[in-house]
Amino acid sequence: MKQQQTVILYPSPGVGHIVPMVQLAKVFLRHGCDVTMVIAEPAASSPDFRIVDLDRVAASNPAITFHVLPPVPYADLAVPGKHHFLLTLQVLRRYNGELERFLRSVPRERLHSLVVGMFCTDAVDVGAKLGVPVYTFFASAAATLAVVAQLPALLSGRRAGLKELGDTPLQFLGVPPFPASHLVRELLEHPDDDELCKTMVDVWKRCTDGSGVLVNTFESLESPAVQALRDPRCVPGRVLPPVYCVGPLIGGDGGTRAAAEQERAAETRHECLAWLDEQPENSVVFLCFGSRCAHSAEQLRGIAVGLERSGQRFLWSVRTPAGTDGGSENLGALFPEGFLQRTKDRGLVVRSWAPQVEVLRHPSTGAFMTHCGWNSTLEAITAGVPMLCWPFYAEQLMNKVFVTEGMGVGVEMEGYTTGFIKSEEVEAKVRLVMESEEGRHLRGRAVALKNEAQAALRDDGPSETSFARFLFDAKNLQGHLGHGSE
Repeated sequence: MKQQQTVILYPSPGVGHIVPMVQLAKVFLRHGCDVTMVIAEPAASSPDFRIVDLDRVAASNPAITFHVLPPVPYADLAVPGKHHFLLTLQVLRRYNGELERFLRSVPRERLHSLVVGMFCTDAVDVGAKLGVPVYTFFASAAATLAVVAQLPALLSGRRAGLKELGDTPLQFLGVPPFPASHLVRELLEHPDDDELCKTMVDVWKRCTDGSGVLVNTFESLESPAVQALRDPRCVPGRVLPPVYCVGPLIGGDGGTRAAAEQERAAETRHECLAWLDEQPENSVVFLCFGSRCAHSAEQLRGIAVGLERSGQRFLWSVRTPAGTDGGSENLGALFPEGFLQRTKDRGLVVRSWAPQVEVLRHPSTGAFMTHCGWNSTLEAITAGVPMLCWPFYAEQLMNKVFVTEGMGVGVEMEGYTTGFIKSEEVEAKVRLVMESEEGRHLRGRAVALKNEAQAALRDDGPSETSFARFLFDAKNLQGHLGHGSE
């Protein structure tokens, strides 16, 4: 009798990586695989990991087996002043021994493959040692992967980092040109001069060291980038492994600090959805900036002024600034005097959390002001909602370029590079998207991409076909490595 194959998923820490990995696990389950998600807890100082509640993630996904690796010592690494993310990457590398011990506990005839997160790529060595097919799951855009693949060659040809280039456009195969300043900030240094930059370059370089890369996208969304990754010119002298577009993998916000609010909302339906029910179709601007992006009190007031002057309906999920009283009864103190009262007939402000996927899919939602995290970007695309792009950090600035110039479903909120966006800009861009001919064009393009996303996930769609091809390739490789599935 043929035994069920077991896939080991080893996600990068942080809700933005674990949530889409859970969605990938569900795809494996649909294809008849057992799935075990192995979790390495990084240093306690990591802000990425603290916002993930693994108990709730596991309780919400009983078909997935979760295994937390025993903690590894890292006191010798935690020197004063070290960047928390550098410490996280170094601790993850140290987990290779524990991961190997766990993999050896899985019957070899059942072990299908190891799928590692985009920051866990040192685990490729573990798979190579054990003869297990290893694949990377890249939770960001294919365009970001194309940049990552080409970056080492760019840096190796320079004596100084990229910071000195300022806003000079960078050119990468398959990617719209973008200012050098929009690269992930830590990568603007030079690897020879900065340990974090070197470590990140090394880790991301290894994304293509395995047998293939699963990317959370669909091919028609990012065709130029996907084609670039298959082009011999992408990394001269090297043939990259296959790239499998298996998205969009869309999840909720399970496992964040707001999980308690989610559970209550599931029982009672969040108040904002009932409010949306009463609004006209495509009439509401939804403002939400992720789990880690918080505005200053001054910026919140500027947004409020712009929204009020725009005359548009809005639903605003607000994270209160550090050091302020975050109680919902005190929300009014964050805004201009009388703002909530004056806008009560066309606006709703909620504290900390809103059911983003449900809000974006609601017929009344007409635009999305977002930080451009890749998960949020995919959620907007699958809902057919155009974006007002306000990036903060990491690859969000590149995503802004991909959304506005590559995909044509968003507009830029000018001023994000200075750290402050004026109320006049909020008013102007909200009006543009909601009232103008350009806004109607954006909405039409967004709806077209929504239809393409739905088509990609059909049984015979390109993403489903790509995943089936991955399973076939992994099985053949498994046999080649001498670990057949019988």
